Amino acid sequence: MDIDIAHRIGRAIESVIEGKSDVVRLTLTVLLAEGHLLIEDVPGVGKTMLAKALGRSIDCPVKRVQFTPDLLPSDITGVSAYNQLTREFEFKPGPVFANVVVGDEINRASPKTQSALLECMEERQVTVDGVTYELAPPFMVIATQNPIEMEGTYPLPEAQRDRFTAKIAMGYPAPAAELEMLDVHGAAQPLAELRPVATTAEVLGLIRAVRAVYVSPAVKQYAVDLVTATRNSPDLRLGASPRATLHLVRGARAHAALSGRDYVIPDDLQDLAVPVLAHRLLPSVEAQGQRRRPEQVVADLVRHIPVPDAK
Repeated sequence: MDIDIAHRIGRAIESVIEGKSDVVRLTLTVLLAEGHLLIEDVPGVGKTMLAKALGRSIDCPVKRVQFTPDLLPSDITGVSAYNQLTREFEFKPGPVFANVVVGDEINRASPKTQSALLECMEERQVTVDGVTYELAPPFMVIATQNPIEMEGTYPLPEAQRDRFTAKIAMGYPAPAAELEMLDVHGAAQPLAELRPVATTAEVLGLIRAVRAVYVSPAVKQYAVDLVTATRNSPDLRLGASPRATLHLVRGARAHAALSGRDYVIPDDLQDLAVPVLAHRLLPSVEAQGQRRRPEQVVADLVRHIPVPDAK
């Protein structure tokens, strides 16, 4: 695997997003794991800018959708329109027919519209009027949502949250990074000057290399143990699904590759356990009363599940 390509993309994103190297690395991990990313945080911390920076760093089609209450499913997937010249219906592709789809404030659209993403996120295809259209790889949905302005929003259903490989929070920048941002962004817009540093073919090559990263039987069992523990935890009324196990292992492969390894170690799973598992879980009534968030429960499970010795 040519790790330099991934590092070039990371450096390009960090030229726009200052002081968030961990967030950038996780974003690259999800891309190479062929997954989708949910970014949840307060306004103004760079959620949409991160998604746009990733899209502009790669020479591939990028489309942005602003989710609103009046958005229709056909506004995302596309629609069949009647052509009066040919007297036939022609399919007009929607914004989902891009390599990187940025869904801004996804929880502001109705559940019917949100469900338009379910098929394309899981099966990489779109069905309109009984006809199925394949989506070109790589395909990644990066959705953002605001956790505090909840008026007029529709919480993401569990089925859709489960299709996101990971959820991250940007967080406020460190004072030094915020000060640097004033110098960099005050007189110019770095996003407008960002140019692609990798081609679609190079990204597909990285994805193929990630698929070949070795995962030992002991590490696979460790992944299953972590996910099973969420289903048995008294602090959770909904544990992680088998899809979560797949996403955890795929993410661990990408995490290992970005670290320059062709094999997965338990540390890869531990580093990804919270962002990959926590958003899929529902806390029990007792845990809610104690204000124990799913992130805390997963972190506790990681500390207590025995770690395998073998690679």
